[in-house]
Amino acid sequence: MSDFALKDAPMNTRTQTRAKRVYATDLAARGEPMVFAMGGSLAIGLLMILGILGLIAWFGFTTFWPQRIAVVTAKDGSVIAGEVFRSESFKPADAQLAAVPAESRRQIEEDLGYAGRTLYRVGNYDLYGEDFQWRNDYDVASVDYPADLAFIERQEWGPFVGRVTQLTLNGEVTEAPSADAVQAAIAAGQARRAEIQRLKTDEIGRVSHEIEALRLEVKAAVLDYGANDERTLAKQAEVAEATKALEAKYGEFSLQLQALQAEDAKYAMTIAEIGGQTKSQPLSTIVRLYQPNDMGFFDKLAVYGGRWGEFIFAEPREANTEGGVWPAIVGTLVMTVLLSLMVAPFGVMTALYLREYARQGRLVSFVRICVNNLAGVPSIVYGVFGLGFFCYVLGGSIDQIFFPEKLPAPTFGTGGVLWASLTLALLTVPVVIVATEEALAAVPRSMREGSLACGASKWQTIRWIVLPRALPGIMTGLILAMARGAGEVAPLMLVGVVKLAPELPLDLTWPFVHLDRSFMHLGFHIYDVGFQSRNAEAGRPMVYVTTLLLIAIILILNAAAISVRNRLKRRFAGSQF
Repeated sequence: MSDFALKDAPMNTRTQTRAKRVYATDLAARGEPMVFAMGGSLAIGLLMILGILGLIAWFGFTTFWPQRIAVVTAKDGSVIAGEVFRSESFKPADAQLAAVPAESRRQIEEDLGYAGRTLYRVGNYDLYGEDFQWRNDYDVASVDYPADLAFIERQEWGPFVGRVTQLTLNGEVTEAPSADAVQAAIAAGQARRAEIQRLKTDEIGRVSHEIEALRLEVKAAVLDYGANDERTLAKQAEVAEATKALEAKYGEFSLQLQALQAEDAKYAMTIAEIGGQTKSQPLSTIVRLYQPNDMGFFDKLAVYGGRWGEFIFAEPREANTEGGVWPAIVGTLVMTVLLSLMVAPFGVMTALYLREYARQGRLVSFVRICVNNLAGVPSIVYGVFGLGFFCYVLGGSIDQIFFPEKLPAPTFGTGGVLWASLTLALLTVPVVIVATEEALAAVPRSMREGSLACGASKWQTIRWIVLPRALPGIMTGLILAMARGAGEVAPLMLVGVVKLAPELPLDLTWPFVHLDRSFMHLGFHIYDVGFQSRNAEAGRPMVYVTTLLLIAIILILNAAAISVRNRLKRRFAGSQF
């Protein structure tokens, strides 16, 4: 209402209008609209976070639950068997629609031209050349769930969906074997596979490492003393004798391995897919066999737990789309711990100097601006710097000085867990510096003055008064650095992470932590499975479950750090907080 209209209005109307204007002005002055807006933004943000976490948790926790196997018979007589993977609606092309029966066509027209279809995980890649097949709903004649169909997980070629028709044990063939006999034979085959793997990696691998170490000793002697020096010749004679003994051991283990592999070839089972095609499968290559259509809840729960155990403690297979992620878990944890050990001292010492010792002025302000800007540099830039400086310059120099006998094969002159940790330490050190400075500034000045007045030196004041009370804030910065470093992928692709690491960076061989080795990482594993596997559909469940595991590991590490921080807070609550 305008001021001219307000003059001619009744007294009650003018009073109410002015009161509304005063209330609106007072409401804006108190900032209540902004409070509502900020609260709404917080609620939306929390819903988004809970939504994505809920989505990951749902698909992650349901990935390993055994699904029923459907036998789908089409109207043209073709038959497939597989797990229901997902369903969707689509719009058939005109040519497809013309071939649809009249009744189904009317239903599609009633649904605005959309029809349904289902994607089945049929497995049997070695027979079909594909893991998944679509079936349109209007082409399906019937869907059945036979109790005798088995889902067979294998070391190679992915799962097999079909029936066990024969069992061959040491040359003896059994037709239509019982389920108990099949499971017992599979358990024996897994034991043989474990023994074969032990001979390959533990025994033969250890002897090969020792022979290679002796060869490098001879090469080092040649580089140090020359090929014709007496010391070199003595070393060659010593190494030749030791190598001869090792080669004898190598031969013994090789014969044991050949005998075990020949024995293992006598144990197999014949499996047939739904269409009748058969395949002879060695028993030692079977990971798991179960009949989901004939299983109760607790039987499925046992398979579910076994799959989780395999996922956490086994090595990956089938281009990382199946099996476990134990190497990636070890690599992620080792890198995160090394990152924390490297970033904490550098970040804290830098912040201590800037806050406690440096004379405040333009130069210190410029340094702080640079530190803040470093936090916004794209992570791939740190990866390029780490590759150029750490791997090629620093690592190449280390190889020239300490490992010349291994050249031209690089030791530290290529990507490894050490350079990856240093690269991510540079990436996250600005976070620690800023958090530490804020924590140091929060310590009351009166405490510093009281300590100095009692005769303590500046370092004693910092060591015994300032740092203990700033530790909760320092831990906050370290928590943020750990969380960011553990989730980074782009720099790691340049400085050490690989698709499949033949050896772990942490094992029982001296020096136990191998800083020069490449490693697997859960974040890169997610990228590799989701975007680099031969079949995106097969890799999608592994993406969700690996993401869930990575989030769980970060939460556990953060929870441990938060627990330490809270204890420090309670310790100094009386004097500071």
